[in-house]
Amino acid sequence: MSLTALLGAAIYEGAVLHKDKALLCEDDLIIGLTDPETLPASCEVRHLDGGYLTPGFVDLQVNGGGGVMFNDHQTVQALEVISKAHRSLGTHTFLPTLISDTPARIRAAIDAVAAAYAKGVPGIAGIHLEGPHLSLARKGAHEPSLIRSMSDTDLNMITEATRRLPNVMMTIAPEAVSLSQTQTLARAGVILSLGHTNADYETCMAYMAAGVRHTTHLFNAMGQLGSRDPGLVGATLDSDDVFAGLIADGVHVHPASMRAALRAKKGPGKIYLVTDAMATAGSNLSEFTLNGRTVFRSEGTLRLFSGTLAGADIDMPRSIEILVRRVGIDEAQAISMATSIPATIINFKRPYRLSNTLLRENLLYMDQDFKLQDLG
Repeated sequence: MSLTALLGAAIYEGAVLHKDKALLCEDDLIIGLTDPETLPASCEVRHLDGGYLTPGFVDLQVNGGGGVMFNDHQTVQALEVISKAHRSLGTHTFLPTLISDTPARIRAAIDAVAAAYAKGVPGIAGIHLEGPHLSLARKGAHEPSLIRSMSDTDLNMITEATRRLPNVMMTIAPEAVSLSQTQTLARAGVILSLGHTNADYETCMAYMAAGVRHTTHLFNAMGQLGSRDPGLVGATLDSDDVFAGLIADGVHVHPASMRAALRAKKGPGKIYLVTDAMATAGSNLSEFTLNGRTVFRSEGTLRLFSGTLAGADIDMPRSIEILVRRVGIDEAQAISMATSIPATIINFKRPYRLSNTLLRENLLYMDQDFKLQDLG
């Protein structure tokens, strides 16, 4: 048995950032927090130069990584590559996300995630289907020919997936999914999110009453907050029970808009970070294809030839840095948006906390510049 204490970094545990504590570890197991002056005499002390110790990040919208797009390769091998890429960026739990595609590829994606989960591919906690049941008017980078209304066959496929996977998340639009279908999906345990929609405030509120509890990438691909129609943005900010994913790259959403949303949201701890990562994550790719169209990587953005944003070129540490330095929130709130808030949304095999988790698998160290560092 070997005891080690990590000192000198702020420690995020639950919802609190402890700045004067030590993290005590026994071999690979994290025992918990303790006061530095009460450390056992036999304990090896490692001094860290500031920064933050946190659990691994949780990302509910990961389209690809390591040079691979999930839309191109619905296989366990592809998911292993994506998992490895995001683990190197600090994301230890994620939902592989399929952007609008054919019924055959949706079924293949569910099969691949189920097989990867059964195999124990690190980090995979289920699937996120972003479409294809969206609004053409708010398609964003989704291929318009793939967008369609939900059929009974689609409905049955998705509800059946909830019996094979611990988490099934789905982005839908009222233009393509009925209230009755929404209620059926919610009863089956699907984590429903509104997105890529022009639906007005009243319609969005009706869908939230029917079981939708999330909004996909708040502010993007949706009706904006207006004086006469608050749209999905207004409905999200006006609903205590609704969570919202946020792409905090400073491109998809202006820092002032992020500040306004975080101040306005009634329910505490309801806005969380997503990367909306593409194949470029954890790679040096300068371009890739999405549904046969080239996406170009340039100056921290990913865009189609038309200029339309297609996912984001951001990781969780950089997102946290932008929240702290450009949006102006405190470190604890920013870290919670990448860890404990999204962790409350999905089912885990074990509790999501620093205490009683495997050290090498779950502990991250970010320095004072929010750069990941190896703890060895």
